[in-house]
Amino acid sequence: MRMSWQRLLQSGPFWMAVASLCFAVMGVFVKLGSAQFTTAELVFYRCLAGLLGILLIAVPARRPLRVGWPALRVHLSRSISGFISLMLYFYAIAHLPLSSAVTLNYTSPLWLMVVNAVYLRMRPSLAQFLAIVVGFVGVALLLRPTFDAAMWLPGLIGLGSGLLASIAYMNVHELGRLGEPEWRTVFYFSLVSSLGAGGLMLLQSAPLTPITLDNAGIVLGMGVAATCAQLAMTRSYRKGKSLVVASLAYLTVVFSTLFGVLIWGDTLPASGYTGMLAIVACGLLSSLAARRH
Repeated sequence: MRMSWQRLLQSGPFWMAVASLCFAVMGVFVKLGSAQFTTAELVFYRCLAGLLGILLIAVPARRPLRVGWPALRVHLSRSISGFISLMLYFYAIAHLPLSSAVTLNYTSPLWLMVVNAVYLRMRPSLAQFLAIVVGFVGVALLLRPTFDAAMWLPGLIGLGSGLLASIAYMNVHELGRLGEPEWRTVFYFSLVSSLGAGGLMLLQSAPLTPITLDNAGIVLGMGVAATCAQLAMTRSYRKGKSLVVASLAYLTVVFSTLFGVLIWGDTLPASGYTGMLAIVACGLLSSLAARRH
C-alpha cells in the first residue's frame, strides 16, 4: 500500500488531476466572490497570493529576480497578455454558468493554432485543421443554445480570455527556450497582474470592498486553490508525459460542470454539452498533432 501511494505521488497524471480540481475550486470561489467583489479586486487578491508565495520561496533562497532585456521583454508580453486574459476570464465566470466560462477559456489551444497559422505563417497539418474545425463547431454549439441576448457579451469575453491565453502560452514557450525558470515566469506574471489589477481598483467608480469575516474565506480559498493548482500543474509536467498530462487538464471542465450543477443548479441543453465535448476534443487533437509534429 505504501509503495502504491509513493508511485501515485510520483505520477504526472495524478498531479494534473489535482491541479484540475484546484482550478475548478478556484472558479467556484471566484463566482462566489463576484457577488461582493469587482473583477479587478478578485484578480488582485488572486495574483497577490501568488506573488507573496513566490517571494517567500525566492528571497530566502537568494534566487535572482532580475533578468536581461531580451528575456524581460518576453516576460512583459506574457504577463500583460496573461493579466488581461485573467481579467476577462474572471468576468466571464461572474456572468456565465461556471462550466461555460471555463470551457470558453479552454479554447486557448484552438486560438493557438489559429495564431500560429496567421501570425507565424505556420501551415496547419491535416490533424490541426481538423482540430480547428471541431473547435469552432464546439464554440458555435456552446454559445448558440446557451446564451440569450444579454449573455452574448460575456460569452465573447470568455472567448477573448482563451485567445489572450494562447498568446501567453506562446510567450511561455519562448521563455522556456530562453532557459527561464518557471518560478520567475510566475513571479513576473503575478507582479504585473497585481500592479495592473491594483491600478484598476483605484480607478473604479465603486468604493473598494472591505474584507470582513464574511468574505475573508472566499479570498483565502481562492488564493490557496490557485496556488495549489499552479504547484500541482508544475509538478505534473515535470513528472509525466506532456501529451497525457495536457489531456487530463480538461478535467477542469468536468469538475466545473459538476460544481455548477451541485452549487448553482446549472443546466445546459444537450447541444451545449455536445459543444463542450467538441472543444475538449479540439484541445486533445491539437495536443496530439503538436506531439506528432
